[in-house]
Amino acid sequence: MTSRVELNIEGGQEPLAQAFAEPRNNPAWMDDIDRIEPISGELGQTGSTYRIVPKRGDRVFIARVVHRALPAELKLFLDSPRVSVSITDSFQRITDGRTKLISEEIFTFKGIFGKVGGLLGRSAIKHAHRRHMEAFKRFAETRLPRS
Repeated sequence: MTSRVELNIEGGQEPLAQAFAEPRNNPAWMDDIDRIEPISGELGQTGSTYRIVPKRGDRVFIARVVHRALPAELKLFLDSPRVSVSITDSFQRITDGRTKLISEEIFTFKGIFGKVGGLLGRSAIKHAHRRHMEAFKRFAETRLPRS
């Protein structure tokens, strides 16, 4: 299953991409994340891995930074027992102070229960993806310094 979100954000391409690619910022804009726990490598850099710990429940993801070509693109791979997610986030300069964020998430559900849950939860998953990207937009437009 694929989910794609596109948003225009007030802010320069470089600072937005840097803020988005910094895993330590995730709990500040993703309301369902409690913390990030580094596992290996320099956090946020290509090849690094870290644990994404939710505020509620036990749906912990292990994240691996697959590709980091900022300010243009960031690729992550998330894995949990029931689902893997391949994420590509790109940042396109519109003007000096405006950037388009394009986020694409490809979900691969594991096992029969994961596949059924993914099918039943399709709408909720897409809604959560949009909610996270809109939360980043609010974070960026209200908490990041203007260039």
